[in-house]
Amino acid sequence: MIKQRDPDESLPAIGRDQEWPVVDGWLAVGGLPLTEFVQRLGSPCYLYSRERIDRRIAQVRDALPRDVELLYPVKANPLPALLQHIAGQVDGFDIASGGELERALATGMTGARLSFAGPGKTDDELAEAVSAGALIVLESAGEAHRLAGLTGSRRPRVALRINPPFELSPAAARMAGGARKFGVDSEQAPQVLGEIGRLPLEFEGFHCYPGSQCLDATAIIETQRATLDLAVELAAFAPAAPRVLNLGGGFGVPCFAGESPLDLARLGASLQSLTRDAAARLPGARLTLELGRFLVAEAGIYVCRVIERKRSRGKTILIVDGGLHHHWHASGALEGRRHLHFPIAVVIGHDSLVRSSVHAREVETVTVAGPLCAPHDVFAQDIELARAEAGDLVVMFQSGAYGATASPAGFLGRPPVSEMLI
Repeated sequence: MIKQRDPDESLPAIGRDQEWPVVDGWLAVGGLPLTEFVQRLGSPCYLYSRERIDRRIAQVRDALPRDVELLYPVKANPLPALLQHIAGQVDGFDIASGGELERALATGMTGARLSFAGPGKTDDELAEAVSAGALIVLESAGEAHRLAGLTGSRRPRVALRINPPFELSPAAARMAGGARKFGVDSEQAPQVLGEIGRLPLEFEGFHCYPGSQCLDATAIIETQRATLDLAVELAAFAPAAPRVLNLGGGFGVPCFAGESPLDLARLGASLQSLTRDAAARLPGARLTLELGRFLVAEAGIYVCRVIERKRSRGKTILIVDGGLHHHWHASGALEGRRHLHFPIAVVIGHDSLVRSSVHAREVETVTVAGPLCAPHDVFAQDIELARAEAGDLVVMFQSGAYGATASPAGFLGRPPVSEMLI
């Protein structure tokens, strides 16, 4: 079925205060028309807005208690220019590899502001982290002993990651509860804490990350409360009074139809209460949060071009020049939701780079597929979009996190995607 699109209809986006502006009829990034960047970079490309990142960080800072520290996980988006821009606005970076350690230090951030988590750290990575003075989040007793053998005259700063008996159940990615590769099971933690106390390590606290991409404020609040309770219980076995309790993150952004933005104000109010409780029950310990996707996802778009429009057994398929090798997350594969899709729009007419498709166009039901010789290289099935022809541009919103570096870039030998912070 084909219908007319309202000429005044705003371009689609999801999230609180996240509508993208239109300047002179164009979707704009940083006050400039989208086409300026596509002409410079080609397609496909990622474009990230500094202003949107700044606005989200300010919103978070306004909502959170002043004494809750904010860490940015580099894995969310490790573009060097983006890291440089964020470095002065957060309290530190969470890193998960030697490569991320290098990128973090390249911004001028000191090692003292880095937290190195993740299972399977190599001896070389541990040695580099010790040299930088980073806080090393231990994921096992074996890692603690390996680290102790590398210290020389240093006493590395360490925290213990706990795998709690609970999970962040509404989260798209659950990382705690049950048997996990992350951290030490809570029932084993007292023994491991005793071992840490006998090693040349400087114990600083606990780390707990139950899940990621959660839009349920109640679930996050309950999980943070349970995390504090567990930390207080384990503090009795710690070799020193905890100085840090990393509550993880989990703050999600709406990416699919029917999802609503997270209630940040409610989370902030809850954390006000939690910090007061922590001050009484875990004195001297600062609370930290890791927010990656929440800070940058809605600040980015992925732009690709229609290569071909084809019909197959009654359905229209748009073949675009970008695919899951650049944006695996948007295919639904990263979190097992292939039946859903990111917000997508056709934004520019194919016949000229000075005309915009915010003017009335037919709307039709289409499938948007990438160019790869793979059946799962599909961004959306049977969705309504403004009619697109070969040469038109297609934009995928909510694309500022887990994009290029979270995708199988080497698949089929396709060229890499361009990225720019604007």
